[in-house]
Amino acid sequence: MLSKSDFRGIVNSMGLVFGDIGTSPIYTLTVIFLLTRPTDVHVIGVLSLIIWTLIILVTVEYAWLAMSLGKKGEGGTIVLKELLVPLLKSGRSVTFITMLAYIGTSFLVGDGVITPAISILSAVEGLRIIPEFKDIGQETIMLIAGVIAVALFSIQSKGTEKIAWVFGPVMILWFISIAFSGIVSIFYTPGVLKAINPYYAVEFLMKNGITGFFVLSEVILCATGGEALYADMGHLGREPILKAWKFVFSALVLNYLGQGAFIIRHPESKNILFEMINQQAHFVYIPFLILSIIATIIASQAMISGMFSIVYQGITTRIIPMLKIDYTSGKLQSQIYISAVNWFLLISVLFMIFEFRDSHRLAAAYGLAVTGTMSITGLMMTLIFYLKKMKVKCLVSFFVTCIDAVFLLSNTYKIPHGGYWSVVIAMIAFALILIYTSGQKRLYELMRPMKIEDFLKKYRQVYTSENKISGTALFFSRDINKVPQYISHIMFENNIIYEDNIFISIIKCDSPFGVKSSFTGELAKGLRVFEISMGYMEIIDVVKILKEKGIQEKTIFYGIEDIFTSNPIWKIFSVIKKLSPSFVQFYRLPTDKLHGVMTRFEM
Repeated sequence: MLSKSDFRGIVNSMGLVFGDIGTSPIYTLTVIFLLTRPTDVHVIGVLSLIIWTLIILVTVEYAWLAMSLGKKGEGGTIVLKELLVPLLKSGRSVTFITMLAYIGTSFLVGDGVITPAISILSAVEGLRIIPEFKDIGQETIMLIAGVIAVALFSIQSKGTEKIAWVFGPVMILWFISIAFSGIVSIFYTPGVLKAINPYYAVEFLMKNGITGFFVLSEVILCATGGEALYADMGHLGREPILKAWKFVFSALVLNYLGQGAFIIRHPESKNILFEMINQQAHFVYIPFLILSIIATIIASQAMISGMFSIVYQGITTRIIPMLKIDYTSGKLQSQIYISAVNWFLLISVLFMIFEFRDSHRLAAAYGLAVTGTMSITGLMMTLIFYLKKMKVKCLVSFFVTCIDAVFLLSNTYKIPHGGYWSVVIAMIAFALILIYTSGQKRLYELMRPMKIEDFLKKYRQVYTSENKISGTALFFSRDINKVPQYISHIMFENNIIYEDNIFISIIKCDSPFGVKSSFTGELAKGLRVFEISMGYMEIIDVVKILKEKGIQEKTIFYGIEDIFTSNPIWKIFSVIKKLSPSFVQFYRLPTDKLHGVMTRFEM
């Protein structure tokens, strides 16, 4: 029996995890049968490919292998990197895996842009099945999809906490609807059930050669969103997602089989799911169309929240610059809004809608980034299982990675058909990550921090000889053993020294969750160290932590880097640094107590 909390977890999973993969039946088979003739043999072969793609790439790769990794149920490409790096011995291996993680994260951005565009467009195109709207122009459909996208992204800053409770029930209604329609259709053509046998998938590929191989590039559309099972595990926990997946998987398979049965009976159909519903029960078609549009909005919402989460992980693991973050919930700190990400996504989604015009052309570009992410996940998992000497999982993971690679290769044919756009967007994200991480490394080298021993020698002299200001001053330093230039500048060049000086160090832990804070000792008279160690998925309130420990600061000092350069790459880095909020803005430290100290660096 399911407990009340289990049931709530499953319902939440439906709304937050399965929107993308759950709405893929709207367009998957329609797009596949633009590439291949809808003969009985082809239909059975394609259905078998879909069922086994869901089993291998979603159930085995994500639900079993990926979700078995992680210390406290966290997930995502960055998490795999954090798990793998401690197991590696050579620096080259660490660099290679770090690059893979950057590429995987970038691919998720490329994928994230197409998801809302294709989902919303394909649902709105269902209007054409209604006789009154059968002649509706593509421009009107694009305009409606664009308005929905603008409305969706515009409400993000308000937060979705108040309406999030309806997401799960709506998606359950969606899955019940598509499962039921599938069962009704199978009843008239029960022969499609033999597609469950993988023999028909292999036979289709063997008999159709290069065409069959390219069909795989559209078959992958059934598994888009599968990575959300693992990526959202930190928010919802492993068990609710796995239990919900059993229900979702059954609903998807029944619907795909039902759509296949409908194609066998109506090989001329152009918009399979909507035509099947319209034929089965004409009177519920409009409610179903409205439900499908709401389901695609929920799928897009899940993707947007997921992007905020990925970017936040990137900020805390220091691969993405600090961006302004707003908390949209008074109760849940994990409910965040990142305006820069939100508007970048909206512009990209609108561009995709107006560049590709219809869902069929968008589908021709969709899948490249997804298979790229899946291949990287598979490779990283195989290495983790190999290094942990988990032989069975290592072998299974290697097999799955080979399947991922086949799908990735088949998707390369999409590059000239618009697939390059998801690669371009992923490359922009990747270039920004590389420029930012390289720039930070170079800047740190130029900062010439002072060794703690040399600093303490000077500090003791100044503290005993100079007049001290009453009260407490806070100084932020990443590594206590290397004192930043701005601190020595304040204390030794400007002779500004307080009675009580506290070095605050925020340390990122290897684990995703948990926050600890404490004084780690007195370095010298009037100089203490306060450490905050946080998991890389935690969202912390520094001001609250300081207050809880009784720290009543009078002044907060922090360093500002002014970068002077003629190098075009470092100029981009300089612009990124100027546009991104400073450390103190990111952690929302009280503005009336802040004093920034600027140091110029030539790069």
